[in-house]
Amino acid sequence: MSEIVRTRYAPSPTGDPHVGNIRTALFAWALARATGGKFLLRIEDTDRNRLVPGSVDTIFESLRWLGIEWDEGPDVGGPHAPYVQSERLPLYRQAADDLIARGRAYRCFCTAERLDQMRAAQAAAKQPPGYDGHCREIPHAVSAERAASEPHTIRFKMRREGVTVLDDLIRGRVTFENALQDDFVALKSDGYPTYHLALIVDDTAMQITHAIRGEEWISSAPKHLQLYEALGLEPTKFAHLPLIMGPDHKKLSKRTGDTALLDYRKNGYLPEAMINFLALLGWSLDATTSIVSVDDLTRSFSLERVVPNPAVFDIDRLNFLNGHYIRQIAPHAWVSTVTRWAERTAPDDVARPLDPAMLAKAAPLLQERVARLDEIGPQAAFLFGYEAPEYEPTALVEKIGGPLNGALPILDAALAALDALPGEGWTKDAIEAAIRGMEATLGQKLRKFVSVLYVAAEGKPTGLPLFDSLELLGRERSLQRLRTARAKAEHAA
Repeated sequence: MSEIVRTRYAPSPTGDPHVGNIRTALFAWALARATGGKFLLRIEDTDRNRLVPGSVDTIFESLRWLGIEWDEGPDVGGPHAPYVQSERLPLYRQAADDLIARGRAYRCFCTAERLDQMRAAQAAAKQPPGYDGHCREIPHAVSAERAASEPHTIRFKMRREGVTVLDDLIRGRVTFENALQDDFVALKSDGYPTYHLALIVDDTAMQITHAIRGEEWISSAPKHLQLYEALGLEPTKFAHLPLIMGPDHKKLSKRTGDTALLDYRKNGYLPEAMINFLALLGWSLDATTSIVSVDDLTRSFSLERVVPNPAVFDIDRLNFLNGHYIRQIAPHAWVSTVTRWAERTAPDDVARPLDPAMLAKAAPLLQERVARLDEIGPQAAFLFGYEAPEYEPTALVEKIGGPLNGALPILDAALAALDALPGEGWTKDAIEAAIRGMEATLGQKLRKFVSVLYVAAEGKPTGLPLFDSLELLGRERSLQRLRTARAKAEHAA
């Protein structure tokens, strides 16, 4: 690739960035890094009615959480500043005036009421929606005179004959019938541009070589290509990414994964896992590799390996990747992570700070078992109270079935076996031997009765390995929890 690649991410500050548009940012950034190019951040804030305070900061934070840094942008500057569209209004006005002078745009004086009536009539007649050209042929002199006293927009005059052809870098050639296009607003009555005009003006001024965006923008491609032509400009190369669909193969929704990116951070996902996951939503390193590091991505990304067919947002795959990267965290860093997340969710009646020695011992067990960091607190909670976390007596027999008094011989056998262990002999191996010895006493396999002991010790029928957990709890607390479980079962039976 001989040219210097320049890509951009151009979000609107109308809410928190979601996984779909962050995937777009990731691919644009990866292409720039893989080719030695430049990645720009531009804030498209021309839709003044939908601006959300704080959104720009959230955009910055979302990108930086993933390690996506920009070479030019609002906060870092650059040779094409400003990088906020509301600070570039004279450029859009100049382009609109140029389009009028070239005969490719006109002033539209239609009121909101007239446009509503037009749309209602089109809907009633089962006609496709679109501007009817009411102001298209107003003579230039008349239009200029009316503009001095009447509010108006500037509409682009789309060609009505022939076709417009998009050569997309992912989808190949896409052809649009011009007769199906309508004249769109390029500059609003408040002086702010629409997305269509601002895109062409800014991508040209900022020397963007590749415009990477979602598939939903394909229908706008004829507008953009004709704008480039009308202004006498060379169009950027377009690449429309595949849709992201839910596991149900329907449009991604909040229920199926389309939530704010930073919610994933809050829920315990690692940035490395999220980058790996998003990268595979439409792109692949090769036919078999599923673990893709940031270095792999920024070294090997190309649009040639992006496919046009929809990608499926599979939360199970994200959890698998997150678990993989959790297990790569170095032991010292992992203990710090466990401490931080356990402190967040420990019960209010537990003394702070939590016992660091206990956390250090539990950390390796947690690292092998959690898929998300927010699982650390619930899995470790049983370690920090004298008694087990509160549970209903019926939980003791939830897995073994039968009446509650069926738990009593199991708890009695456990108390007898473990009480025989001296304090200095309270080790994982000794605990395991004592509990496995209960098989002969009870006449059943460990797997049949172990859930009763889990509930007694940890408050739920599964959790951290039982023998390790009892060792961590210590002899006194372990025996007390078994006695408490027996009393609960006997009282409720």
